[in-house]
Amino acid sequence: MKTKYIDLIDQSFYFPQEEFKLNKNNLEFHGIDLMKLISEYGAPLKFTYLPKISDNINRAKEWFRVAMKEHNYKGKYHYCYCTKSSHFQYVLHEALKNDIHIETSSAFDIDIVESLKEQGKIKNDTFVICNGFKRDQYLENIARLINNGHENCIPVIDNYEELNLLGDVITKKYNIGIRIASEEEPKFEFYTSRLGIGYKNIVPFYNNQIKDNPQVNLKMLHFFINTGIRDTAYYWNELVKCLKVYVSLKKICPTLDSLNIGGGFPIKNSLAFEYDYQYMISEIINQIKQVCDEADVPVPNIFTEFGSFTVGESGGAIYEVLYQKQQNDREKWNMINSSFITTMPDTWAINKRFVMLAVNRWNEEYERVLLGGLTCDSDDYYNSEQHMNAIYLPKYKKDKPLYIGFFNTGAYQETIGGFGGLHHCLIPQPKHLLIDKDEEGNITTSVFSEQQTSEQMLSLLGYGNAQQTDNNNKSTTNFASKAYFL
Repeated sequence: MKTKYIDLIDQSFYFPQEEFKLNKNNLEFHGIDLMKLISEYGAPLKFTYLPKISDNINRAKEWFRVAMKEHNYKGKYHYCYCTKSSHFQYVLHEALKNDIHIETSSAFDIDIVESLKEQGKIKNDTFVICNGFKRDQYLENIARLINNGHENCIPVIDNYEELNLLGDVITKKYNIGIRIASEEEPKFEFYTSRLGIGYKNIVPFYNNQIKDNPQVNLKMLHFFINTGIRDTAYYWNELVKCLKVYVSLKKICPTLDSLNIGGGFPIKNSLAFEYDYQYMISEIINQIKQVCDEADVPVPNIFTEFGSFTVGESGGAIYEVLYQKQQNDREKWNMINSSFITTMPDTWAINKRFVMLAVNRWNEEYERVLLGGLTCDSDDYYNSEQHMNAIYLPKYKKDKPLYIGFFNTGAYQETIGGFGGLHHCLIPQPKHLLIDKDEEGNITTSVFSEQQTSEQMLSLLGYGNAQQTDNNNKSTTNFASKAYFL
């Protein structure tokens, strides 16, 4: 009878897979010995495998190259990284090795762009696509970037006021895009995206505010579906509606030459994940070419803004099972030594699914469990709602440590969780490792951040050394604001 954890995985999935292999009794991820990491750095532990970022960028570039060649598509392809998925310097440095462009969503993004320009990571010919709802600081920063000579900065107009607001602070001729407010799927609580301008209003908006404006060139139409790029009737219907707007605009606006189809490529969330990226890209390119050929207009250059796809599959988290609680005759709770709410907030907020596997003890018997976090919040758990199915792990044994890994967690979790800040029940931020390969292909590891300390949290909260009294002049200085720079 096959009752071992390895038997369960073999029966349920194709295993091993490209990134997951077994070394004797322990799991490897992209050739990384996870138990060696644990023995050296402990758990809980977060890590980023940097080569996966470049790998996914170049996979997407190749898919578009193949599709454009297949359909004799004359436009160019530009890969943009959506910075809000992860703003960390190590992510941007790795991504920018691959001749890509940047999509921003808020004011401080522009500060990051300028810092990267100073370091030589971004050049003047790098496209900076500025999305989002723009107000004073964001507008000022965009204007500063353009006024200082970055002509490939393209602010994407989100509402009717933004064009005039940009014109007030930009001193030279500049390019813009317009974002389409796509219609949402019927299951949504609202009908139309809050972002962008409605399909039927875009051509009138161009005629009324852009056509005769000597300071502005309309270069891009921006299209994004909240549910991502998926092979559904809903997606194809919205794409065709977008293309009809594009050809209508192109006939009256000769400067329009680019279509931004946004992001939305899914990432692997279980060992059973299947998605035909090449088919989807080929079909998108085919649809665009057909519509443009029928309307007798040139095909546009294609921009994408892949965020989660770029960085998501590079991340992972490892926890130790501290204890097992048998709460009734059916439910066993394996308690981890961290918190799902604080370290993987998407599991708690939107039931986001990640690949979850035991790290060790694969040749031992398994059992069905629930996973609980350390906080006193009843929502701090991971179960079959977040997972693809019921959770099975090697049987808990008090004298034999059990470690579990969550994989492809590299997008959004640190920023949504508030990296380096305060966390629910003051659960500390885990140690974070950067894993890379040297020129000979050997794996290298460095510590990006140590586990958060009580002193850091107390400083944020205003305790400890938050106040310092000068006995000479009896004045009191409050240093609480300095905590944000720790």
